[in-house]
Amino acid sequence: MQSVKIGILGLGTVGSGTVNVLTRNSREISRRAGRDIEIYRAADRDLDKPKGCDTSAINLTDDAFDIINDPDIQIVVELIGGTGVAKELVMKAIENGKHVVTANKALIAMHGNELFELAQEKGVTISFEAAVAGGIPIIKAMREGLAGNRIEWLAGIINGTGNFILTEMREKGRDFADVLAEAQALGYAEADPTFDIEGIDAAHKLTIMASIAFGIPLQFDKCYTEGISRIAQEDVLNANELGYRIKHLGIAKKTTAGVELRVHPTLIPQRRLLANVNGVMNAVVVKGDAVGPTLYYGAGAGSEATASAVVADIVDIVRALTTDPENRVPHLAFQPDALKDTPILPMSEVVTSYYLRIHTLDKPGVLADITRILSNEGINIEAILQKQPEEHEGIVPIIMLTQAVVEKNMDQAIAQIEALDTVPDSIMRIRMESLGG
Repeated sequence: MQSVKIGILGLGTVGSGTVNVLTRNSREISRRAGRDIEIYRAADRDLDKPKGCDTSAINLTDDAFDIINDPDIQIVVELIGGTGVAKELVMKAIENGKHVVTANKALIAMHGNELFELAQEKGVTISFEAAVAGGIPIIKAMREGLAGNRIEWLAGIINGTGNFILTEMREKGRDFADVLAEAQALGYAEADPTFDIEGIDAAHKLTIMASIAFGIPLQFDKCYTEGISRIAQEDVLNANELGYRIKHLGIAKKTTAGVELRVHPTLIPQRRLLANVNGVMNAVVVKGDAVGPTLYYGAGAGSEATASAVVADIVDIVRALTTDPENRVPHLAFQPDALKDTPILPMSEVVTSYYLRIHTLDKPGVLADITRILSNEGINIEAILQKQPEEHEGIVPIIMLTQAVVEKNMDQAIAQIEALDTVPDSIMRIRMESLGG
C-alpha cells in the first residue's frame, strides 16, 4: 500500500517532538499502522529559526494554507495553538476532505461541537488525544477502554504548572509568588501565567473529558473556574496538619440533578493516590460503575510526551482510512445523535465540604458568633483548629472543616461572617473532596 502523507502545522516544541518520534520509530509505527507514514510537508512561521528536529527531508513552507490545499496530503497535524488562525486552518482542512490531528485543547473545548459536525458531514476524523494531559492516553481510555461503563465521576491534576507550584509550597515551605517566578524561569509557566494559575487551561481539558465521560456537548462556558493565586503558605501547612493536601483539580460528576463541571483548589486526603502526584506530573482518576476507580498518570506536557499522543492519533487514523466513516469511533465517544442535553449545574448548586480559614480579632464570643451563623445556614462543623494569636496584631486564625453543604448556603454564611466587626479580613475557602471509590 502507498504511504500516507501528512502535513504538520507548527514546528515548535510539540511539532519538533512529533517529527523526532515519527522519524526515530518509523519502522515500529509502520508495523502498527500497516502502512508507512511520510512527513510530506511542514509549515512554520519562521523558517530561519532553529528547530528541535531534522527537517532536511521535509518540504517546508511558511504558509500553512499550502499544506491545507495540497491534494497529496491526507492528514493535517495542527500544532499551532490558539483559536484564531488554527480554527480557520482546521475548518478548511476538513472542507478539503483531510483528517485532522490536533493538540489544541482550547480549539476543541470552545469550537469542538462545530468542528465535529463539519467533520461528520465530510466523512473525516478529528483526533485530539494530545489536547488533554499530554502523553497520558486518557481520551482513548475513556472513549474506548471504559465504553462498557457508566462513568460516575472523574477528577484530575491536569495542569503541570499549578501542580509544580503547590508541590514546592508544600515540600519546601515557599510562597506562591516565589515558586511562580521559578516556574516561569524553568519554562513551566508563560510570561503571562493566567491560563495556568487561574485554571483556564485545566477547564479546557475538563470540558473535553466531561463530554466524553457523560455524552454531552462541549460546554466550556459553563465550567466553573477558580485559580490558586490566593493559596497561602499557611493554608498548605494547615491542610498538612489536618491530614490533607491541596491540589488544583478539575472535577466532573454526574448527579441526579445534572453534571458538575468545576476547576478549583481542593483539599484531598493524603492517603489518596492523587494527593501524591507531585511536580509537573498529571494524573486523572475516572470512576466507572463496573470497573471502579481507575488512575491514569504520566507526563502532562513536554515535547516527546505530547508527541507520543499525536503520533498515536496519526496511527489510529491511518488504520481507519479504509473504514466506513459511520463505523469509526465517535469523536465524543457517543454517537452524535445520542448526545444528551444534561444540564451543567451552577456552582451554587454543588454540594461539597469546605476548609475555612478565618482571621478574627482576639475577643471573647467571636467563635460563638461564627458557629451560630454556620448553624443557622445548616452547616455542620467537622473539625476546628484554633491557632495562637499572631504576635503584635491581636489576630486569631481559626481553621474549620465542615460537612457537605450546598454552596449557596456557604456563600450566605461567609457573607454574614465577613460582615462581623470582629472579622477584619476576607475568608479563605477551599472545597474538599474525599475521592473515595
